[in-house]
Amino acid sequence: MATLICGSLAYDNIMTFEGHFREHILPDQIHILNVSFLVPSMHREFGGCAGNIAYGLKLLGSDPLIMATVGAIDAQNYLDRLDSLSIRRECVRVLPDTHTAQAMITTDQENNQITVFHPGAMLLSHLNHISDAQNVTLGIVAPDSAQGMYEHAKQFAQANIPFMFDPSQGLPILDCAQLCQIIELATYVSVNAFEAKLLSKKTGWSITDIAQRVDAMIITRGAQGAVIYHCDSVETIPVVPAERIVEPTGCGDAFRSGLLYGIEKGLDWSTTGRLASLMGSIKIAYQGPQTYTLNRTEIIDRFEAAFDYRIA
Repeated sequence: MATLICGSLAYDNIMTFEGHFREHILPDQIHILNVSFLVPSMHREFGGCAGNIAYGLKLLGSDPLIMATVGAIDAQNYLDRLDSLSIRRECVRVLPDTHTAQAMITTDQENNQITVFHPGAMLLSHLNHISDAQNVTLGIVAPDSAQGMYEHAKQFAQANIPFMFDPSQGLPILDCAQLCQIIELATYVSVNAFEAKLLSKKTGWSITDIAQRVDAMIITRGAQGAVIYHCDSVETIPVVPAERIVEPTGCGDAFRSGLLYGIEKGLDWSTTGRLASLMGSIKIAYQGPQTYTLNRTEIIDRFEAAFDYRIA
């Protein structure tokens, strides 16, 4: 049985600004913002939320299935990579005369990020249908086109497949009605602290209101760890200190892979959250979202070292 990962496949062009954004953005001049950042280093990585989440799940020993749209102009390298990793892609649709999604990400010395995103083929993700995937027992609606996220959420619900809704950077493109309906259909909601506030503002629902509509709501808080609301209780998840802090792109997706693995295996929320925290900590020590290479045994060993008990 597989977990279906609905979201983007993209190429990430990652740049580092050797300064601080806050020193170049004047709050009282936001209305005439015109900034330029010199970025001495740049590298191109395989990315996109669906690809990043599937990568983490594969390292944990799961069998993720990606549902995404890519462009025939430049997708072949990514398709070949998925094949080399034995990540299933029979639900990846290749569209002619189109580019694969592209992200241009600039990170400053405080790990703040400014991202520009060209959706390309992702805009037509609604052409994919949940019913095209076989033997799926769990899913996630990750950042994608607005119509794709909305349609896939409805289709998961119609198929009685539990799913996580994690809109992340796709949150601004969904309107209030869409967000409310997706939350009502979802089994789990996962957001970061900023997104939680934005989600609450756009829906008019408090965090408690949202949490009461799903089996669990997960809110990540960066260096402060995470909290999980479930069964009228709140589970506090500690952060796992990283070996080194290199680059944050993909940390949220690594965290999501830990969440999905824990749900797949029926782990309790305390353990699931801690595994997710560990995955984010592992990823931040590497440049790019899919370059950490630990196997399942190594990850479980690190979990035991961090939390003094072992996952079976």
